Amino acid sequence: MCFKSKKLMAVLTGLLIIGLVLAGCGQSASTTKESKDSNEPYKIGAVFDISGKSSSLGIPERDTAEMVVAEINKNGGINGHQIEMTVLDSKSNETEAALAAKKLVQQGVSAIIGASTSGTTMAMVDIVQNANIPLISCAASVRIVEPVAERKWVFKVAQSDSFVAQNIVEYIKSKGLTKVALATANNAYGDSGRTEFEKAAKAGGITILTEQKFEQDATDMTPQLTNIKKLTPDAVIAWAIPPAASSFTANYRQMGIKAPLLHSSGVGNKTFIELSGSAAEGVVFPVGRLLVAEQLPDTDPQKAVTTKYADQYEHIFGPRSTFGGHAWDAVKIIAQAMGKVGSDPSRIRDEIETTSFTGVTAVFNFTPQDHSGLTKDCLKMVTVKDGKWALAQ
Repeated sequence: MCFKSKKLMAVLTGLLIIGLVLAGCGQSASTTKESKDSNEPYKIGAVFDISGKSSSLGIPERDTAEMVVAEINKNGGINGHQIEMTVLDSKSNETEAALAAKKLVQQGVSAIIGASTSGTTMAMVDIVQNANIPLISCAASVRIVEPVAERKWVFKVAQSDSFVAQNIVEYIKSKGLTKVALATANNAYGDSGRTEFEKAAKAGGITILTEQKFEQDATDMTPQLTNIKKLTPDAVIAWAIPPAASSFTANYRQMGIKAPLLHSSGVGNKTFIELSGSAAEGVVFPVGRLLVAEQLPDTDPQKAVTTKYADQYEHIFGPRSTFGGHAWDAVKIIAQAMGKVGSDPSRIRDEIETTSFTGVTAVFNFTPQDHSGLTKDCLKMVTVKDGKWALAQ
């Protein structure tokens, strides 16, 4: 071979080697990018009533959600993906809740948790429905998930007010009480509770002597209680959350009404007792098992879950709240779905719809026909005794 041919061959060989190296580098860069993309975080959003009149619900929900996400991420995330959660404050305002939901949709979250109350949740429903993003609410109204045909993307973990009403009716009947007065907050939660209690009372043969309304920020319910007292009901049912629920209770005791006072599950946190003071003593209400977790029999399928959550939450934040338990369940249900199907919102929705899950709030069995997944047995009748919660007799 002549010198020129050898020189040409060497040049070509060198170019080939350089090409192979560059190709390898390109492949390496591509592989690195693909690897990086495959480990991108899973995005979820949360809207809670962190400030405003419903903050006693939203704060423990926010704290719990952040605690659960931190624990999941510490343990490696979901199939190697960290959870990136954006928490927004609805300020206990329906307009703010809607704006928050729109913001989360724009951020490309795969699922949303919230809000804390029925009103703020209902403000978000159409937004998530139109965006095809699954929502798990922490609020009680059955209207959040019914009719299911119109709420395809919406689920909830709080016990439905229909179950709350049924449990109250069964309890007062067991005590031989037949005539009651009903007082409800003038908001979505109170309106839904009134509707459901009317149905349960009619079915159970209970007579409602009067129905009174009060504002959620009211501090003096004397006019409503005066109307109630003169009718001498066998029992009085109040349907609200603190602070109004506490004001009603304090006014109730001040007026010397002797009939038993029952509340809805909206008083399932220490805030109610703290604001009511000694007036809370003897109040009875249906609520999830969390508040009386240690009093449950060992055979109860929720005992291990509820006591573990209670210990973990109280070690960091203080007294447990049934509302924090709602957030625990919501995050866990979404994480479980993501662990099976990834971050695609449609697949997450489909997975949740067939999920069975033992949570803090209840044992859930979601179906395409039931987006709350509960029965009325998810509640226990609880009373306030010596400033603490105890199973009611």
